[in-house]
Amino acid sequence: MNIHRPKTGASPTRRAKQRAVTKANYEALAEFRYALRKFQAFSEDAAAQSGLTPQQHQALLAIKGAPETDWLSIRQIAERLLVRHHTAVGLVDRLVSLGLVLRKTDPADGRRIQVHVTEKGEKTLAALSVNHLEELKSIRPTLRKLLAQFEREYGS
Repeated sequence: MNIHRPKTGASPTRRAKQRAVTKANYEALAEFRYALRKFQAFSEDAAAQSGLTPQQHQALLAIKGAPETDWLSIRQIAERLLVRHHTAVGLVDRLVSLGLVLRKTDPADGRRIQVHVTEKGEKTLAALSVNHLEELKSIRPTLRKLLAQFEREYGS
């Protein structure tokens, strides 16, 4: 599998020593993971019905949702999708061939390529996003309940 995961926080062993895990914790974590997995399965199916792979959908969303800009570099796409640079290059190649994104040379740095969503890509992403927002709305009560439980037990 070609995934690059950044290291975050303390090691699992170190965290376990800080606080005992209760049966209620396991139940909440299991329910949270189940809710996330259901959303992911929904998302994968919705992407497929739109003729996209989940990674293609995620790349479009990462570009369109980039803060303070309307494009991302290949490096940024790789970072946001947790994939290696060459995987992001191939993904962008396929999105270009589908007419969903285009490459532009960055006027501020001619070595960098900007990846922009095309009008066709915007329409495809908008249709997917409406469905995703509705799905999130439907699982919001479960997520709120679980997050509130985590907050009560572990604080911020």
